[in-house]
Amino acid sequence: MKKLILAVGICLMSCSQGCAGLQPTAQVDNNAGTQGLPQYNGPKARIAVADFDVKAAKAYGEIGTGLKDMLVTALVNSNRFRVVERQVLDAVMQEQQLAASGAAAPGQTGAQKGMIRTADVMITAAVTEFEPKASGGIGGIGGGGRAGGAIVGAIMGGAMNKAHMALDIRIIDTSTSEVLAATRVQGQATDVMGGIFAGVLGGVPLGVGLGGYSNTPMEKAIRVCIIEAVKYIAQTTPPEYFKY
Repeated sequence: MKKLILAVGICLMSCSQGCAGLQPTAQVDNNAGTQGLPQYNGPKARIAVADFDVKAAKAYGEIGTGLKDMLVTALVNSNRFRVVERQVLDAVMQEQQLAASGAAAPGQTGAQKGMIRTADVMITAAVTEFEPKASGGIGGIGGGGRAGGAIVGAIMGGAMNKAHMALDIRIIDTSTSEVLAATRVQGQATDVMGGIFAGVLGGVPLGVGLGGYSNTPMEKAIRVCIIEAVKYIAQTTPPEYFKY
């Protein structure tokens, strides 16, 4: 018991001195970091984002939709792309047909036919890894056997949680169907203290089907992947496509 009390005291002392260092951490497979792109005011590329292909065993279709929505928002916010929407194309065309039918009120300017923009580049993505809780445990802190470690873990705020995910990204020329570039981005996060951390990626909310991962290591892993995907697309799309 004395050993247990001593271990608890050491843990609490360490926490008071360095809890800031126990924030969730994130890393990517190319060590590019998780910082956003610098400000940009030049010409933009016109792109579209295809529906995500969900291949990971622990993911499902709604998660793919949420990740796609986050990527579209992040690409627009990067100020480097004109993203053309294809998910609601049927609704846009119906609005054009209504405007051309003569049923709309006189004098109103509505949707015009022949004005839909086409994309020069298509972005495809596959969710190849999705692991919300890769590992757990007390992490070997404290004495007093298994029970002592559990007590220390409870005092310290929770077991260690890890999460990771990966996206396979392709940049495709829509005229030729040629794959211009392809890569895999991976996000990994560890929350040692089980605490809440501030989100990254500006004000982009978690997409549909992802709200249950809010304030968990999985949220950080998701955001790392989206950030790295945007950085890769921006830096790898050939310069000649930036012309609008």
